[in-house]
Amino acid sequence: MDKKNTTIGVVLLLAAFGFIYFSPRATPPAPAPAETTAAANTTAATPLAATPFGSSGANTATALAAQQAPTQATVTTLANEFIEARFTDFGGALAEVALKKYPEKQGSKEPFVFNHLHADPMLALVDFPGLDRNARYERVAQSATEVVYRAVLDNRLEVTRRYTLTAGPAADPYQVRHELTFRNLSDQVSPPMRVALALGTAAPSGKDDPGLQLKSAYSSNGDQHFIPRSDLEASNGIFGLRAHGATPAVNSGGPITWAAVKNQYFTSILTGDEPASGLVTRRVKLAVSAADETPNAYGLTGAAQFEVKAIAGKAETKLTGTLYVGPMEYRRLANGNAFKADQDKIMDFGFFKFFSQILLTLMTWIHGWVNNWGVAIILTTLSLKTIFIPFTLAASKSAKRMAKIQPELQALREKYKDNPQKQQQATMELFKSRKINPVGGCFPILITIPFFMGFFSMLQSTAELRLAPFLWALDLSSTDTIATLFGFLPVNIMPVLMGATMVVQMHLTPSPSVDNAQAKMMKFMPYIFTLFCYNFSCALSLYSFVNGLFTIVQQLVINRMKDPVEAAPVAVGPGGKVIKNVTPKK
Repeated sequence: MDKKNTTIGVVLLLAAFGFIYFSPRATPPAPAPAETTAAANTTAATPLAATPFGSSGANTATALAAQQAPTQATVTTLANEFIEARFTDFGGALAEVALKKYPEKQGSKEPFVFNHLHADPMLALVDFPGLDRNARYERVAQSATEVVYRAVLDNRLEVTRRYTLTAGPAADPYQVRHELTFRNLSDQVSPPMRVALALGTAAPSGKDDPGLQLKSAYSSNGDQHFIPRSDLEASNGIFGLRAHGATPAVNSGGPITWAAVKNQYFTSILTGDEPASGLVTRRVKLAVSAADETPNAYGLTGAAQFEVKAIAGKAETKLTGTLYVGPMEYRRLANGNAFKADQDKIMDFGFFKFFSQILLTLMTWIHGWVNNWGVAIILTTLSLKTIFIPFTLAASKSAKRMAKIQPELQALREKYKDNPQKQQQATMELFKSRKINPVGGCFPILITIPFFMGFFSMLQSTAELRLAPFLWALDLSSTDTIATLFGFLPVNIMPVLMGATMVVQMHLTPSPSVDNAQAKMMKFMPYIFTLFCYNFSCALSLYSFVNGLFTIVQQLVINRMKDPVEAAPVAVGPGGKVIKNVTPKK
């Protein structure tokens, strides 16, 4: 029966992993005809498609074409050593930001451009007819570090928009300071307004990016919240659980200290001098064929909402804040001089964020010495393993001792199979006589888990690893594919090396169980895990490989250690009492 159950279990496990790995990813549904029609008939509706800056919109979805995207925008560029901020007079806003330190792709001299495909320019007024992205503002001032736009709505409301590149020790070069002034030109009190400022559009980083890291985020009362693109898409859930339909928008309430949109490595973060009252997150179609429904055909956009109080006649009021558009570098975002509202939490390290932050700081420090991110990952992994040698050594010794008494434990199970209470009593007596702690092999390992999980989480969203080469790998943040077989099967070297170390570890590590079914199941696990992790980024695979290699060397040393003199073997007498025997004859 055990053999049959083992076979069934292995087959089902392989089938599950195979389904996850080889099945096509669910594609987002196309916008319903009713939504498209509604958007096409009003300029106040949310755009359903995104457009590259300066595009005429000819290749975008019908909804955007109906809004008559501008074709003759006047571009004003403010630049420093790190960014090139390109402003447009349509909307009087920040159309896109080129990040000079980050190339668009491997070997390219062109910089990565955030918000190149967008529903709205960043900081554009959203759902505000007459002052939104379709309204042309007058550029009234410009210098090397500042540009000012002006527009008037219905001869009653003047809007002035001032953008300044920040400088100095209390600023970051990726930050843009924004000042939005509303002036009431009439003698009457203007009613209160809700103003929404666009955060930009986060798009997949490439054609193979399914967009799992596309999220909006906000900080409220010291807590950070993340809204992934999948929350807006229809989903069948897991076996029908948590299934939900598509939704056009997700509305989040305030007060909001900062709001952001992000992909895997880059983000735009708006921090108002006064808290925002809400955040609206929308899924948008990018500038691709309307028939293209692949996961990377959609981006995510957000708009932070602010409440503007009533303005007295001939008076004015201002909204001010700072926009960061750049890489998700923890060391940069954790700088308390330029960022004072926990903007580093945009890294979204998850439950083990405390450990991720420590390890990323260590890895960055090591990189400063070796100037190679692959070597930095190796040295950080070895440092972590070295620190935890006492714990893993204690766990391995405990497992070795447990393996030696397995025959006696099996004898106890057979003898008292109908009396669990006596079986437990005899087992504890055996542990006591051999000075074995039954949890001695687990507790030391539990101490190390948060650090290794933190390292694993940290490597998935570190912008510094993007396009960083190492050995044969061109990009540590991607798979280290060296060839493709049969036109669809990638050959990834590092995951195979990782799997090989797992197989060797399995043979070297003493097994605490003599159950044949469990032993067979454990032998399959390295192969299953390798299959599941085959498309891991090279950075993650490198970490796992080095970790496994160190563990193999450590286990070889442990296996060669001489065991301490053990107590004489024991026998079980009547009533489950353990009786010490004389030394057995040789």
